[in-house]
Amino acid sequence: MAEEKMTIVDAQADFEGKLRGKDALVLGRFRGEIELSGRLVIGEGSRTEATVVADAAEISGELKGDVRARSLVLAEKARVQGSVDARVLVVREGAWLSGSVSAGAAEGAAKTPPSGPTPPTPPAPGGEKAKDA
Repeated sequence: MAEEKMTIVDAQADFEGKLRGKDALVLGRFRGEIELSGRLVIGEGSRTEATVVADAAEISGELKGDVRARSLVLAEKARVQGSVDARVLVVREGAWLSGSVSAGAAEGAAKTPPSGPTPPTPPAPGGEKAKDA
């Protein structure tokens, strides 16, 4: 039987570098880059300075850096400083977020009619007569 494994940066750890994999739990200090195909959990009391790319992320601690995820949850004690790009974004009461936010499905934008000048209306039957100069 295959056992699900998760990378753990424990509360006493101070890690610097690149973390790539499926799932990870950060409880200590982390600086660098995080790229996961699965879920990232940044625990309460942790301090992370990183660029984050993950399928899903839940932040309860402190994060300085940009986050790109399909689903992002900022828990009550989350402190995030940086840009956020998520299809689904949940910000719980008490969370703090400072930075640019892009959230929601991109498909909605494609269904919006383009803005711009309206095409000219064709002349009525009989047309306009040319004016002499």
